[in-house]
Amino acid sequence: MAISPNSSLPAKPASPSERTARGPSMPSLIIPFTPVVSAETYQLGTTQNPAGRVISVDKLSLLLDGKRWMPVMGEFHYTRFPAAGWREELLKMKAGGIDAVATYVFWIHHEEVEGARNWSGDHELRRFVTTAGEIGLRVVVRLGPWCHGEVRHGGLPDWVVATFGPRARTNDGAYLAAVRGHFTAIFRQLDGLLWKEGGPVIAFQIENEYSGPAEHLLTLKTLAREVGLDAPLYTRTGWPDLATPIPFGELLPLYGAYPEGFWDRDLAPMPGFYPAGFRFSPLRTDAAIATDLLGERTAADAADTTRYPFLTCELGGGMMSSYHRRIRIDPRDIESVVLTKLGSGGNLPGYYMYHGGINPEGHTSLQESQATHYWNDLPEKNYDFQAPLGAAGQLRPHYHRLRRLHLFIRDFGSLLAGLPAHFPAERPASRDDTSTLRWSVRSEGRSGFVFINNYERLCPLPAKPGVRFVLHLPGETRIEFPTLPVTIPADSTCIWPFGLDLAAGVRLDHATAQLLCQIDEGKNRTVFFAATPGVPAEFAFNDAAPVILQASRGVALAVADSNGAELRIILVSPADSLALWKANWRGQDRVFLTRAGLIVDGSSLRLNAEAASDLTVAVYPPLDPAAMLDGVFQPLTANPSSAQLEPSPLELVPLRTAGPAREIPLGWTTPPVAVAPLDADFAAAAAWRLIFPPGLDLAATPLLRLHYTGDVARIRVGEHLVLDDFFNGDALELDLTRHATALNAGTTLTVEVLPLQADAPILLPDATRPSATEAKLHSAFLVNRFICTI
Repeated sequence: MAISPNSSLPAKPASPSERTARGPSMPSLIIPFTPVVSAETYQLGTTQNPAGRVISVDKLSLLLDGKRWMPVMGEFHYTRFPAAGWREELLKMKAGGIDAVATYVFWIHHEEVEGARNWSGDHELRRFVTTAGEIGLRVVVRLGPWCHGEVRHGGLPDWVVATFGPRARTNDGAYLAAVRGHFTAIFRQLDGLLWKEGGPVIAFQIENEYSGPAEHLLTLKTLAREVGLDAPLYTRTGWPDLATPIPFGELLPLYGAYPEGFWDRDLAPMPGFYPAGFRFSPLRTDAAIATDLLGERTAADAADTTRYPFLTCELGGGMMSSYHRRIRIDPRDIESVVLTKLGSGGNLPGYYMYHGGINPEGHTSLQESQATHYWNDLPEKNYDFQAPLGAAGQLRPHYHRLRRLHLFIRDFGSLLAGLPAHFPAERPASRDDTSTLRWSVRSEGRSGFVFINNYERLCPLPAKPGVRFVLHLPGETRIEFPTLPVTIPADSTCIWPFGLDLAAGVRLDHATAQLLCQIDEGKNRTVFFAATPGVPAEFAFNDAAPVILQASRGVALAVADSNGAELRIILVSPADSLALWKANWRGQDRVFLTRAGLIVDGSSLRLNAEAASDLTVAVYPPLDPAAMLDGVFQPLTANPSSAQLEPSPLELVPLRTAGPAREIPLGWTTPPVAVAPLDADFAAAAAWRLIFPPGLDLAATPLLRLHYTGDVARIRVGEHLVLDDFFNGDALELDLTRHATALNAGTTLTVEVLPLQADAPILLPDATRPSATEAKLHSAFLVNRFICTI
């Protein structure tokens, strides 16, 4: 191995006496060789498609064509978003690193009235799945029939609830006959789109959060297969415990974890077991999910859990606010939980939700509510979920944080999927222990990754000084790194590799930087890393002295491999790592650098942004080798579709002032929680009419952004309720494209805000709770989201 002259000087190793005097922390772990994976028998559907590709599973991971496979799954509910926008939003999901889109099929959305089925327009499952397949996404269909998803009766139509009562969700013959009709209708939508037919549908989830006898789940699986719903994988939620044991291998259990939930009865922040989601653990079951439905409980895995791979379907991509618990997500909450589950052995990051939406129109309200004897009041229309992609298609900061993780998973997930998780003996003793370093290792005994999570929601974790890892590998091999102890910054996360073969004869002994992705150009390879904030980026190869690299957009280190090809290391800054994208464009894989949203659609490249300064993009490898470069990147010319890029304030015309704040009643649950207002209560809401400039520019996909303080806000176009919101301090945003025709025709848009009293019995972030009763609309902006094509 030869190191080119553009590398930095080697770091000076500390002598034993220096290390002793400095007294560094030496996190230590013994890692055995991974034994051969024993064969298990799983009751799968048809695993091979017409092209000969095979999806299967063993106890460690999913397998694609016999090779380890770690897809990334994101939930997007087609009935909660206009069909005209599905393709663009699915392309955004793909650009964010999603491989498979999951969706519930809400029975009530398709057959609200018995016998009057609706599978057209925004309800056309076939079109949604077809579109996903056309752009290269696989599809996981969550069949239900009970789904939850914060939908009225969990997705069961009122007529099903009225007809069957407690016989619903059982093996009652009449209920199963109704389910058969629903499943048959789903099959008609998916006929020709199944994996075995060359389609994208690879899995079906049976029921959801079911706690009854396992026999009912097996009956539903059999029923689904009888009507033709055949896929390689059949799954269930790995929570709660079933009343009777399920035979091994019938349904793959998928797990979840959320930073915090809207469903708890407790009005304190982070109650119960939520902090456990930020700590590495071999335990897969999360005790904080669905405490409204399942009550407080201690997490425990089933006896056969480790015979299944660790797969997830509900890692919180965000969180809704219920009326009584107004959750406000920090983007780091989402990244931290996902990284922690990866470091705990997770081999399928599955997000609920990855894309938000708006509840469709119905004969009744279609949201979960205490009025329907469910546990929580949810907004009537809003299902934004603070997801990485919002209800209006907005790209949130955690979209970029997760994309950074997904870059790593896409290029190195097949390696990671075969590496078991190992945990140090010294782990946090309790939720109050903020001083113990939180870390884990995934390794087969030769190579692997150190996962570090020094972040927890609403609990600042201090910096951890003097950290140097000691890994005891088989054969008396011992890895110690970095050379000098480092400080793990407060509220930070990172993944550091060791023992990786990056090219022929080039072994990366260790790096204190996060692996992102790689690009092959002929015989040469370029590997991208992200610097860890505040930590020197130390790289060591083939037992040579380590070097400290500096972040830039150029080649930080070039190494000749044993075949005479070149391995180039590019270390980007933390900020640039959040602007890094990878996609196949113009015939080869390329890396892009842009702070705009980026979509590759065939041969075209589209950028979208709210700020003119973000409408820039650079690409590697360059299209023109003779072009002026920014490091290794070739800047491309991007012309915005309009010169007007700044948000425009709208005129607010007061219509009425707020009346007195209502007395908030408590609901039926034990303990009871606050009940959301009724329509009649909005007679006391303050109201404004918004004045728009003449002729809304549909090409600019305008977004209405409201900043308000109050209890509940509602937006109406004419008399029609189009969006509502339970105040948590965030702006309320509405996609005006869906209403521009009406607004351009002179239909008014009004905003109502109910007053919120300071002592309301609800959980609110401290920084947003008013000191007195308030109902204010502070500002309204028209935000143009412009697209340019390259």
